[in-house]
Amino acid sequence: MLGMTLKIDETDQYLVLNIAPDLARDKVEAKFILDIVQKSRFKHFFIFDESIIDAVDSYKSITTRNKSTPIEHQIGERRDTKINFKIEEDQLSAYLTTTVGHAGKVPSVKSLLEKLNSVGVKRGISKKRLTSLVKQTAQGFPGEVFEELIAKGLAPRDGKSSRLKPLVENAVDRILKPQTVGSERVDMRNLGAIICVQKGAELLRRMPPTKGRNGFSVGGDIIVATKGEWIKFKPGDGTVISDGDKNLLVADIFGMPKFTDEIMSVDNIYVCEGVNIGSGNINYDGSVLVSGDVNEKMEIHATGDVTVNGFVESAIIHAGGDIIITESAMGKVNENTTEYSTSLTSKGNIHVQNGQGLDINCNGNVTIGRQLAYSRIHCRGKVTIGAIDKPNGNIFACTVICQDSFTAGTIGAVSGSSLSIDYSEGFNILSDRKDSLDELLKKVKQNNNRHLERINLLNSKPIPKDMKGRVDDANQLFQREKKLVDRLEKKSYEMQMAKEQYQTDIQLIANKRLYPGVVVKLNNRIWRADREYDTAKIRYLGYQWHVEPLK
Repeated sequence: MLGMTLKIDETDQYLVLNIAPDLARDKVEAKFILDIVQKSRFKHFFIFDESIIDAVDSYKSITTRNKSTPIEHQIGERRDTKINFKIEEDQLSAYLTTTVGHAGKVPSVKSLLEKLNSVGVKRGISKKRLTSLVKQTAQGFPGEVFEELIAKGLAPRDGKSSRLKPLVENAVDRILKPQTVGSERVDMRNLGAIICVQKGAELLRRMPPTKGRNGFSVGGDIIVATKGEWIKFKPGDGTVISDGDKNLLVADIFGMPKFTDEIMSVDNIYVCEGVNIGSGNINYDGSVLVSGDVNEKMEIHATGDVTVNGFVESAIIHAGGDIIITESAMGKVNENTTEYSTSLTSKGNIHVQNGQGLDINCNGNVTIGRQLAYSRIHCRGKVTIGAIDKPNGNIFACTVICQDSFTAGTIGAVSGSSLSIDYSEGFNILSDRKDSLDELLKKVKQNNNRHLERINLLNSKPIPKDMKGRVDDANQLFQREKKLVDRLEKKSYEMQMAKEQYQTDIQLIANKRLYPGVVVKLNNRIWRADREYDTAKIRYLGYQWHVEPLK
């Protein structure tokens, strides 16, 4: 514009506006000057609005007095990029924030590294991110803010406590793992020898704890990891700690080993060729191994595991541990399906290779090697029909109550025979516990709130010396009651989470086919198969059953 120029002063810091009144032809206004600055190469300078207004006022004053004195004002300046550092409280990460300046200096990677070092960030710095941040800042507009995680420390990895490594398998685990024949084939009939150990056999080893891995902070300090601890090594029944190795557990008797709840024990074992009229019923304090069949109307009662390497027909077996039947178990059912001639009851798991007409009750899981029909299952764990790694067995015309996933190959039959899986019991047990806990929590909370009012009132008044001890006791009782409320609230939350987890865990999986006639229940939420599915997963989500194909 004629009569108006912009220049940088000799310090290369300030933007100077020169106005020659005698040469100015256009109307000199602040808005007009700002437009000129924005269209010039000085548009990124930080502009002093008040200085521009002062320059306009000076121009007007001079022209009013008909003078031509040149006007010079500093109307802007360079401002360098602002840099801020933030180190997290845990010293494991550092952030760098840049605020783009106004025609000022943009920091280089080298200068930022020096500044990081000066504020104590010395390790875990990402030069790649630093370079990216510098590039963004150089291309940004004045006032634009960029933030980047510029350095990361390494959290220490605490050592793991010692762990117990079984040196022998549980019988049920051995049975469920078919033995390999040759290099490729698997013989489903060869289910492995039942393990019995001699006195002195090695059973369990306590593996040493790990040291963990040290970490480091962004400041370069070493963060020492917590070493793992030695867990308690407690011998179970029939076992002792080896004289020559304090971390080795050996058998103290001949019998059947079992590893449950981190405890290895060896049961006394009774071995017989079969259970029939000649042998009589068996009632044994320990485990029972039957090398042959269990005949009609015979009974076995054992406090440990019961393993039958043969057939079971219309018999009763009760076990304090697992029940394992390597062949078939058969029974008869009355017309109303209320009475079964073969009853299998266990406090552990139950495995049967093939079954028909069975009444199965256990606290653990139920596994059927190939097929189950016309039977009743009541368990607190999973139901698996077929090989553990990929269940492809068949089940039809059964009633099942369980508390975890149900997996099979073919569920139901072409004939549409009824098969029901009911998940209500486990959920209702959790609900009842939650309701009882909430009722107790409500009462304790009411008492605690009432006591709080009295304690506050008591503490607000002068306390005689002879009463101070009793008041202190009352305060301690109140604090203990408050901690009880906290524990109950935590437990109530855990119970609610358990209910939600239960609904997530329950599901029905058909790896081959699912036929009409299959019913899945959770109280009054019922799903019925009204058609045939090739493969299917039925799960409970959002208070409804949903069916979807297997991927």
